[in-house]
This record gives sequence, C-alpha cells and structure tokens, in this order.
Amino acid sequence: MVIVKGGTRPPWVGLGAAVWVQIASGNSYSFSLYSHSLKSVLGFNQRQLTLLGVANDIGENVGLIPGIACNKFSPWVVLLIGALACFSGYGVIWLAVSRTVESIPYWLLWIALCIGTNSAAWLTTAVLVTNMRNFPLSRGTVAGILKGYGGISGAVFTEIYSVLLRNSSTSLLLFLAIGVPVLCLAMMYFVWPCTPASGEDPAERGHFLFIQAASFVLAVYLLTTTILDDVLNLSSLVSNVIVLVMVLLLMAPLAIPVKMTLHPSQGSRSGTLEHKGGSSESLIPQEGSGEKTEPLILPSPSTGIQGSFYDGDDVSDVDMLLAEGEGAVKRKRRPKRGEDFKFTEAIVKADFWLLFFVFFAGVGSGITVLNNLAQIGIAQGLHDTTILLSLFSFCNFLGRLGGGVVSEYCLMWKTIPRTVWMTFTQIIMIIAYLLFASAINGTLYAAVALLGVCFGTQVSIMIPTVSELFGLKHFGLFYNIMSIGNPLGALLFSSLLAGYVYDNEAAKQQGLYPSDSSSTCLGPNCFRLTFFVLAAVCGVGTLLSIVLTIRIKPVYQMLYAGGSFRLPQSTNH
Repeated sequence: MVIVKGGTRPPWVGLGAAVWVQIASGNSYSFSLYSHSLKSVLGFNQRQLTLLGVANDIGENVGLIPGIACNKFSPWVVLLIGALACFSGYGVIWLAVSRTVESIPYWLLWIALCIGTNSAAWLTTAVLVTNMRNFPLSRGTVAGILKGYGGISGAVFTEIYSVLLRNSSTSLLLFLAIGVPVLCLAMMYFVWPCTPASGEDPAERGHFLFIQAASFVLAVYLLTTTILDDVLNLSSLVSNVIVLVMVLLLMAPLAIPVKMTLHPSQGSRSGTLEHKGGSSESLIPQEGSGEKTEPLILPSPSTGIQGSFYDGDDVSDVDMLLAEGEGAVKRKRRPKRGEDFKFTEAIVKADFWLLFFVFFAGVGSGITVLNNLAQIGIAQGLHDTTILLSLFSFCNFLGRLGGGVVSEYCLMWKTIPRTVWMTFTQIIMIIAYLLFASAINGTLYAAVALLGVCFGTQVSIMIPTVSELFGLKHFGLFYNIMSIGNPLGALLFSSLLAGYVYDNEAAKQQGLYPSDSSSTCLGPNCFRLTFFVLAAVCGVGTLLSIVLTIRIKPVYQMLYAGGSFRLPQSTNH
C-alpha cells in the first residue's frame, strides 16, 4: 500500500477533522437565509434572485479544478485555496448587503457568489478524496457520514443564524467570510492521507456506528432547538448554551482517536494496510501459496502525491515498447468497470453518462426547490421559513447517512447495486413534487421532508458508485464532473423555469409587466407548473436509473462476491 506522510497517524483523526470541514463546506446551503436581504436591500426581482441561486450552485458544484488539484497537491493546499475563496467571495457579498460599499454591480455580485460558494467544492473534494482513500474498504459508510454532515450543515448555519446571530443576514455573511476560513485553517493540519484502514480492526464497525449515532443526535438536537427558538423567545444565555452544546456534539467524532490513544488495542495497531519493514509482503501473494492474483495496489513512485495509486507514468514509452516486444510485460488493456479509469477512458462509457443524467434528474430538480424554499413557503402562507430549511437539512442528513448505511448493508447481504436506491428515491420525489403542486393544507412539511430524504440519498449513493465503477485514482475529478448536474439543474429549472413562472404570476397578481415586477407572489400557481415539470424530469430519471442498475449489476456481483469488498486489480502496472 501507498506509504503516506504522517505514516502511523490513525485515519480517524482525519475523519474527525473532516466532519468540521464538511460543516464549513455547507456554506452554500445558507443562501435562503440571506436571499431575502439580497432581494429587499438591493432591490432584485425573483428572476435576478434565482439567477444568483444558480451562481450559488455553480460555485458549489463545479469542482473540476479541485478534482485535478487533489491529485497534484497535498490536502492542506486544497483546503487553503478553499478558505481564500470563501473569504473573498462572501466578503464582497457582505460589503453589498451591509451597504459598506454602495452600488456594487449585479454581475460582480454574481461572480463573488460563485467564488464564495466554490470554496465548498475545494473543501469537500479535499476531505472526501482523502478519507475515501484512507478507508478504501468502507467507501459507502464514509461517504454517507461525510455527506451526512455536509447535509446537516444547513441546519448548523440556521442555528447560528437564528440563535446566535439573531436572524441578522449581515452578521451571517460576515461569519461566512471570516469564521468559515478560520475554521478551515485550523483543520488543515489534521486532514492528511494516512496508512489506509484494512477493515480488519474489530473495533472499526463500532467506531463508525458511534459517529453515525453522534451525527443523528446532532441532527435531532438542531431541529429541536431551531423549533424551540422559533416558538419561544429564548434569552441570550440560553442561546449561547444551545450553541455550546452544538459545538460539543460536533466534536464527538474526535473522541475515537482520543480513545485509541488512551486505550490502544492490538486490533487498532494492526488494522491498517501498511508495509512491514518497507515491503509489501502482506499484499503480494507468495510463491507456493496457491494465490495467482496480482498485487491489488502497488506503491506509488510519487512522493508529491500522497494516497494515489501507482500508474507507472515514470516508465518511458520507449522502455515500455521494448519490454512489450521482449515479452516482459503485456500491452495495457482498457480497464474494466471497477478498475481505475483515466478521464478519457471514463467519459466514453455509457454507464458514466447514465449515472450523470440520473444524478442530474434527482439533485438538479431537488436543488430548485431548495433555492426557492423561502419563496415556496411564503407563497403557501408561511411567514417564517427557517423551520422549512431546518426540516430539509435534517431530512437531507437522514438521506445521506441512511443512503450510505443501507446501500452498504444491501451490497454485503445480496450484492444489490447502490443505484437501486436512486430509482426508489426518484419515484418518491415524483410524489413529493405532486404534493407541492397540490398545495393541500398540511402537506408542505411532508413534501419538504420527503424531498430532503430523497435528495440526500441521491448524493450519498452517487459518491461510492463512481469510485466503484471507475476507481479511486481519479475519483476527485469524476465526483466533481457528476456534481455538475446540480448547477445544471439549477440553471434550467430554477432560473429559466421557476423564476420566470414566479415573476409572471406575481405580475398577474399585481397588474404589472413581468420585467418591472419585484413583488411577492402568493398562492399555489406561483410554482405549480414548475413542480409538474420537476415530476416529469424525475420520471425520466427513474427509467434511466433502472437501465443503469441492470447494466452494472454484474459489476457489483464481482466486486462484492462473498459478502465483502474486493479491491479490483489496478490496470496500470
């Protein structure tokens, strides 16, 4: 296995620190908390606001550069760039909303929001790629945990906004510009590639369960305290105590490395894939052992890229051709699904684009509702929409955490492809959109909850699926390509569709021309057509998901034969 800097540092330290970075990377989920200020203070109409929502999603999800950078630089470099982007982007937005600087052009605010939310792509890519490589045999569980905390980050920011900052959009933007970068700088040292866990430590399952339980307790706590703060007028002392308890719950995952340090066990010392005496004897079968399998992972020749797989790029083309001619090595073949793909090899595969369009249908439609959640609530008669955001964040968390856990269990039990759950959740999303469109009294909260769970499941399923079909070597790049489905959906469904329909309906209600309308739209017609279109999109996504599941079922039967994950043989050696 790859020798990494930090050597014997347990991967649980990096996972605990990654939780904090994932919370920070949820800054884009706070858009609905200050979007009303953008509209009222700066005088934007709904179409201008939804276009800013598109900038929010483009920045968050277009991470091709971070995906490439994570294979070129150490994680701390990627985190540092993310912190700087957060500071500069949200700093400009704060200057505008606080009126510190007057008359900032709309186009500059759009770019600033792209830069600020793009910090999420840098932060998420750094911690996700690092921890997926640190726990290569528990990809679904790790992805579920990290994306679960990312999903609940919206509730964390809501708690900070409503309890600590007393519903001040200006203070929230200042916190995003300064507080988030400071947190990332504090965590940089701890997020580092380590000797990967082998899955042989008997305590590993218990550690994962502890983190999952701690995250669930945190989610329930955030939802409960947000509701209490909305119903009761809590004092400043009580508010500070609430935030302090939240911080303590966020620190829970760090209890695992502390426990391992104070009470080391034999299992924890041997439960990593590492070299003994600089050799790889534990990974390469010996002669006479009856094993004919080639090494699964070879030491990386690069000392600059930690945690990457060996690709043999240091061997010249001439030497390789001579070796092939002499029969010393075999000519490289194209990788099979489950092995490490290069970018050019992956994008010509039908499964790659099927997964992309399935993910686009699920999250692209879901992000449209999230971006317009405040306006949807107001249109249906709610005055305070912070509870809607907290409910969505809580259910989003449940979907992300549960999607990782359930899909992992079903893989080990019956080798059921993860994409089966993408199919089921998109069917439920169709029901949720029809509930939104009906605007029946009492169904709004149920629709938000259903959509949150399904949205989160889509995210947590896509991540390990990409790594299992196309390998971990270029996982950061592939993951970020898939994530483009999020802003693409926001552009098509939120800006071009939802914003247009909303402003036209508001114009009808106020007797104004659409171009002059900056009023609030009330009633179910504000978004009804949008919800019908989103339901149709998820219908197409369901069909594509069924096709994808049928195609990749043999791959999962190969990878998870015998009830445990089998690292595929690298094709580049």
